Amino acid sequence: MILTKEKVSEFIEKRKPIFEDWRHTFFLWRRTKLAVIGTIIVFVFVIIAIFGPLFVPYNPLLQNMAERLQPPSFQHFFGTDQFGRDIFSRVISGSMIEVEIILIVSIISGGIGLFLGVIAGYFGKVVDEVLMRATDMFLAFPSLILAMAFAAMLGPSLVNTIIAISLVGWTVFARLARAEAMKVKNQPYIEAIKALGAGKARIITLHVTPMCISPVLVQLTLRMGTVILTAASLGFLGLGVRPPLPEWGAMVSDGRSFLLDQWWISTFPGIAIAVVVLGFNLLGDGLRDIMDPRLRR
Repeated sequence: MILTKEKVSEFIEKRKPIFEDWRHTFFLWRRTKLAVIGTIIVFVFVIIAIFGPLFVPYNPLLQNMAERLQPPSFQHFFGTDQFGRDIFSRVISGSMIEVEIILIVSIISGGIGLFLGVIAGYFGKVVDEVLMRATDMFLAFPSLILAMAFAAMLGPSLVNTIIAISLVGWTVFARLARAEAMKVKNQPYIEAIKALGAGKARIITLHVTPMCISPVLVQLTLRMGTVILTAASLGFLGLGVRPPLPEWGAMVSDGRSFLLDQWWISTFPGIAIAVVVLGFNLLGDGLRDIMDPRLRR
């Protein structure tokens, strides 16, 4: 196909509303300081998680008893733990574990919550009652306590940690998706689509679910910090990732007995948890502000 000036102009004109919307969104993002700061923190965290393990100065799993409990220095930036392992290398390598937990838990819990919420909101009546009462059963318990129960039942491992957190994290997304689906299904264009003969599966898949994704994505971003805290709490209690994997919560737990004299063992993993959680919270708050229709106007 030969591209002419007229075809290029036609292509740009058709997609002009999309370009304008993206430009407006970028303007709002740049104007929202919380979103900018959160984006920078999360971006740096992801880059470190992807490329950091390739450049760590020491093997994060290698024990060296001759250099145990060394304070921070030019040789060991964050010091060493009770087994002589370099804490800086372990913190950097542990970031990849945290990213895996965040991504997989977000996909599983967000997917389950979105699916169940849309089904409950669209069909209503008995389906809605059954699904929402099941959701209420999960919401009746503190999420951390319930995650601890699932983790203890399944056993400590990375996979079981992800499963345990996912099983308690879907309820918030189900509530959000249900509320949005109930609002969308009563819109006039849905009635018009029904009049044209579209089936329920097509309406749910192509017209209701896409309208429910936006609030779920914002809530997912807000909940990513909670996912890290829950994973760290399970690791701290010995119910999460098995040693010697460098999971941040387990690293904080390792330094409990040495906290007064060898403070660096727990401090640096704890700082990493705090900074990343802060980044996700700021990003989520910024996205929520950007999605606010009053701000968009």
